[in-house]
Amino acid sequence: MPVMTLATEVKKITESKPFYAITGAGDYAVEKIREIPEQLARLQSRQGEARAYAQNMQSKAENYARHLPEKTREYREALTNRISELYDEFANRGRTIVSKVSGEAAQELEEVSASAKPARPRKAVAGRTAAASKS
Repeated sequence: MPVMTLATEVKKITESKPFYAITGAGDYAVEKIREIPEQLARLQSRQGEARAYAQNMQSKAENYARHLPEKTREYREALTNRISELYDEFANRGRTIVSKVSGEAAQELEEVSASAKPARPRKAVAGRTAAASKS
């Protein structure tokens, strides 16, 4: 069995795709770690700006909370009015459709009635009464 030298093993490993992938990932990690001091300095320089923003947002939140009950009532009233308007519109629309359909149905019924021949009276079958034939 041939014995592989250490140099041959190392060469085999270093020429493989997984080795290059791991090396590339390590290099990327080092690059990002080197950026940390710059990012930290940038964040620290914006600390005052962040505080001012947080205070402004807190003030706005308090203002919204203070006016929330009034705004809720306004929205509820507007929504109630709009729903009532829609209800009325749909009811009117429904009435129109029903009137149109029932009017057409009534007209068709009149046309059918006018063209229908009068029914002839049935003759009584022997042994049956008129009342028995109706049931």
